[in-house]
Amino acid sequence: MSPFIVAVAVVRNPEIRSLVKAVVGGPGHRLIESGGYLQAGLLLDNGLEPDLLLIDSTLINSTEAASLRLLLKRAPAAKTCVILGIGESGLRAEAAEFGIENVLTRPMTRRDLELMVEGLCRSSEQTLEGASEITFAQNPAPALARMAPPNIIQLEELGDNSFFLAGSPKMLEIHRKAKLLAAADVNVLILGESGTGKEIIARLIHKHSRRARSRMHKINCAALPEPLLESELFGHRQGAFTGATRDRMGKFEQAHLGTLLLDEIGEISGYMQSKFLQVLQDGQFCRLGGEDVIRVNVRVIAATNVQMETALKSKAFREDLYYRLSVFTIQIPPLRERREEIPFLMEEIIRRMPANIKGGGIHSIPSRVMDSALLYEWRGNVRELYNFVTRAIVMRDWDASCAELEEKIAESSNVNAVPACVSEVDRVTDLRALRRDSISRTEVAMIRRALEASGWNRRRAAQNLKISYRGLLYKIQQHHLAPGRCSQVPVQDKTQPEIGSSR
Repeated sequence: MSPFIVAVAVVRNPEIRSLVKAVVGGPGHRLIESGGYLQAGLLLDNGLEPDLLLIDSTLINSTEAASLRLLLKRAPAAKTCVILGIGESGLRAEAAEFGIENVLTRPMTRRDLELMVEGLCRSSEQTLEGASEITFAQNPAPALARMAPPNIIQLEELGDNSFFLAGSPKMLEIHRKAKLLAAADVNVLILGESGTGKEIIARLIHKHSRRARSRMHKINCAALPEPLLESELFGHRQGAFTGATRDRMGKFEQAHLGTLLLDEIGEISGYMQSKFLQVLQDGQFCRLGGEDVIRVNVRVIAATNVQMETALKSKAFREDLYYRLSVFTIQIPPLRERREEIPFLMEEIIRRMPANIKGGGIHSIPSRVMDSALLYEWRGNVRELYNFVTRAIVMRDWDASCAELEEKIAESSNVNAVPACVSEVDRVTDLRALRRDSISRTEVAMIRRALEASGWNRRRAAQNLKISYRGLLYKIQQHHLAPGRCSQVPVQDKTQPEIGSSR
């Protein structure tokens, strides 16, 4: 049985999941486990073309039924297999309506699954055999080319229960660059807001570097006062200061032949900047209170959430040190600029959560919570998302968590809304701006009417507006719309077109 290129499984039943891992994941197939129907749908939307899509209806509730039907509708019918219960005749009929013929009934045996997989394998082989000889001559391994489509989820283990996840174009590009930088052995400066995962990128670079056999050392430069920071970095000799009862190695010595992460580098004083510069230039230093020169071979990765351009202009950060550190610079986008990763991050956070916190149960994120999470700004980025998911799991109350997000979205909308006292003369300065403003006002009015008509059911509103669900979520966030408050752009023109109008 030749291996699949990609197999995606949406399976929650523990017994069926074990069976799928043995039959699909065991022989070398590439198995991607999806935590929910929404997540699987996003994988398809992001360009993933699986050779097998397994969809199980176990533990489905009323709030997830719509997500399941939407996934069945967009799934590749010939490559999809649905696992249903004996009494789920309605779902069986819907699957047949969408052209899905591969259906397994619970309880099922290992042989049932193997026969279905073998049948799809034969279908894939026939497709490959039908390709032209010229195509194979120019591309002798077409299957390998399909192993890593440009817009799929990259998940990489980094140890200590930390992981790197990329599902957006920007983060996938960072993943590619980080692996290239790993072999280059140059200093790297990582920039980004607090909580975006700067340390994770540093761990990723270290993992793929030739220095990976040594442990990566880290120090938070903003957490220590200057004298203690100097001692921590460069070490000290016995008697160098009160309490120095013995010689001690600093982080630079400990990281010899390895990697040293200098976190919050933008917060250090001018004196410490000059000390850093000396080490980066010469690869040597003296311990605090000592005279012997110590030589080290250390790769330095620096990280900061400080706006470096502003710091350089204000002379708060030395230009010569900046250029020593930034042989290559990685700018990590905030979570609000890569919202497509939010469902996968939430599922992965839950999957890795200790059993004593999860209480041994199977936790599924309701679609309403996921919708709100996709709309929220996440100013604390991944760290804030992690804390939110942890609170929801500990409290066992997704409704309260959803209400928390919706309240924050409404507060953010109120802060960012255009004040009513701003005159039209101030807001519109030329004819092009007037046209853009008119279009925006009309768009806001149509979207709000559709949302209110559907009771703020975003999926139904998107269907009425004849736009994609993700497109509607973007428009809601763009115009700062939220339930229970007036539109930020009041529309008084009674001649606005109705929903679905061709005008």
